[in-house]
Amino acid sequence: MSNTIKYPFYIKLAFTLISVLSISYIICIGKDVLIPVLMAFMFSVLLLPVSDFFSKKLRFPHVLSVAITVLLFVLLIVALLTFISYEISDIANDYDRIKKNIDLFITDVQRYIRNTFNLSIWEQQQYLQDVKQDSMKSGGKALGSTLISLTDVLADLTLIPIYTFLILLYKTHFILFFAKLINKRHHPKLKEILSQVKVAINNYIVGLIIETIVVSVLTAVGLYIIGVKYFIFLGIVTGILNLIPYIGILIAGVITVLSSLTATPDISILLGVLIINIIVQIIDNNILVPMIINTKVEINAFVSIIGIIIGGGIAGISGMFLAIPLLAILKIIFDRIESLEPWGYLMGDNMPKTFVWRYANPNLRTKPSIIFYDNDTVENNNDEQPPITPLE
Repeated sequence: MSNTIKYPFYIKLAFTLISVLSISYIICIGKDVLIPVLMAFMFSVLLLPVSDFFSKKLRFPHVLSVAITVLLFVLLIVALLTFISYEISDIANDYDRIKKNIDLFITDVQRYIRNTFNLSIWEQQQYLQDVKQDSMKSGGKALGSTLISLTDVLADLTLIPIYTFLILLYKTHFILFFAKLINKRHHPKLKEILSQVKVAINNYIVGLIIETIVVSVLTAVGLYIIGVKYFIFLGIVTGILNLIPYIGILIAGVITVLSSLTATPDISILLGVLIINIIVQIIDNNILVPMIINTKVEINAFVSIIGIIIGGGIAGISGMFLAIPLLAILKIIFDRIESLEPWGYLMGDNMPKTFVWRYANPNLRTKPSIIFYDNDTVENNNDEQPPITPLE
């Protein structure tokens, strides 16, 4: 006799929603701990082939293999940050020239506003002075929150390599934990889920790296053509900031515009910078993202946007960055659990041409249904087709 209890659809939906809300609440209150762990988990999956190479191919001890892998990863990040800081120091040396060109640029803008909108320069300066005073009032709070955020970032940068080392070190331990947690008859499905999660995260991060390199090269070449100084640095910064959805490219554009003022306040250079950023974004959004990113995670755009917004609301930039891989992991799990399979389908990017309602009881049909597929029209009035039972 089976002990399985079958609940109505609305009860199962209620349980699902309660579970989602509970998990979201736990993430909200524990984000300071969970976000570095999740970031470390992603990096550990990416670095796993390197660790396996040292341990299996070169026969290094497991601890030494993990330590060397994490050390190489940290050195790579430090080298990139060193290059960026070196370039920033060069730009800082041109501060006086940048300030002079900004003043000239603002003067040209004020003259244009005066001639176009009949608003005197004195009135414009008065308005800017009022804005400046309001900014000073809220500046203390903003500075305090910025310092706190900077402290959190520095703490995360310290913890993430440590977590990455520990996750790689205890990889087998965690797998055995899941094996003990899940019934033995489900172990083949568990093995498939873990394997697919590894592939999905690897593909996603590798896709992001490729996208970053392509965006950096395209931006650097464009800035070099129009004669912008520090074009290599600005290309790298644009590629890195492009990883931050929505606001990243805006920040990169502002940095590029300010850096271009080291040479000349000519508005044509500024327009050239803006045009290059727009062209690169068009290429990125319409070619690189669909070809490199979307094909790796198989999450539709609607769910991706909602996930990014929710992730940003919960954990800021880190949450936006983690949203897509977490959605990909959830989809892999949902697709392999029968009761959650509809949710996995909802998250996917498989769009059918149309849908035909078919019933187990032929008497429920009132009109023949029509199905459209590859521009062929087929009447669905054949009772020999396999029936689909209606929803409970």
